[in-house]
Amino acid sequence: MQDERLIIAGREFKSRLWVGTGKYKDFVETKKAIDAAGADVVTVAVRRVNITDRSKENLLDYLDPKKYTILPNTAGCYTVDDAVRYARLARASGVSDLVKLEVIGDERTLFPDTAGLIEAAKILIKEGFIVLPYTNDDPVVAKKLVDVGCPAVMPLAAPIGSGLGIRNPYNLKIILETVNVPVIVDAGVGTASDAALAMEYGADAVLMNTAIAGARDPIAMAEAMRYAVAAGRLAFKAGRIPRKLYATASSPIEGIL
Repeated sequence: MQDERLIIAGREFKSRLWVGTGKYKDFVETKKAIDAAGADVVTVAVRRVNITDRSKENLLDYLDPKKYTILPNTAGCYTVDDAVRYARLARASGVSDLVKLEVIGDERTLFPDTAGLIEAAKILIKEGFIVLPYTNDDPVVAKKLVDVGCPAVMPLAAPIGSGLGIRNPYNLKIILETVNVPVIVDAGVGTASDAALAMEYGADAVLMNTAIAGARDPIAMAEAMRYAVAAGRLAFKAGRIPRKLYATASSPIEGIL
């Protein structure tokens, strides 16, 4: 699958499993899980994890920027102004002009504020950011985000951290048919089978945090997710057989005496 590189805005990524860095017991465990996952894109909440103050313990001390793409995100931002501010902070600190954009609209569900998301995306794109928006599983919103210049979209599978898996595969399939950019399933994955299904449906990548960090053995789960994403992608490319109501003999019967 090495010829199956994921390309976004001209940037090439080896792994289709992207991982977050929250909820681990320390940066050492974080690094071990990332390595076990085989991920080369690591997303970091600018508001919650130190990547800007080099005078204090910093996640970037554990992650080689030559090996990993650090993807700052605006998690925890409930307004357009906050999201834009933290994206600018990450870039000003020399981290990246690539940003996972989140504008949260509801504290209980953590569902996106889609109107605010589109507005913030427009502002950041005009400033030269490469914006990867975390959105709900709405094909119309996904299309609008692409129209304003987002080179990929990141629809949720279920609420952040819920572990419910893909709740609406039909919307995901419609998004995949509607937009002509990579689709990265983000949020809601609970276990390896969820990740494999996302890839089998045709997603270009899966991003997860809690499913790994919250597992009983995060390192083992990271490895499981690595295999699941690879298997799901390979199955998608191979093409599953049609579903049928009745049995079909595995061996042909022509010529049988």
